[in-house]
Amino acid sequence: MAELKYLDDVSTLQLDAGGCIGCGMCVTVCPHAVFTLAEGKAAINDHNRCMECGACAKNCPVEVITVKAGVGCASAIIYSWLTGKEPRCDCSDGDGGCC
Repeated sequence: MAELKYLDDVSTLQLDAGGCIGCGMCVTVCPHAVFTLAEGKAAINDHNRCMECGACAKNCPVEVITVKAGVGCASAIIYSWLTGKEPRCDCSDGDGGCC
């Protein structure tokens, strides 16, 4: 099976590993295995695998992950193709959205 990638060098994903508590939520919720745990802290395994769904940031208890969610959410993009509307994931505005 081919390795899943989004787009090279466009992801807005950022991680402040210094503030990470090593809970592993980012590893658990990320659908593309962007994160790993190394020496008790989260690390970005492959930045280009991020589809910017926002699940990692939304589930980080210490808020050390940031990403501009919604621009890469697959369900939002598919919905936009079907409706002709602009893609909108709603992950970042707290209304339940896709993540």
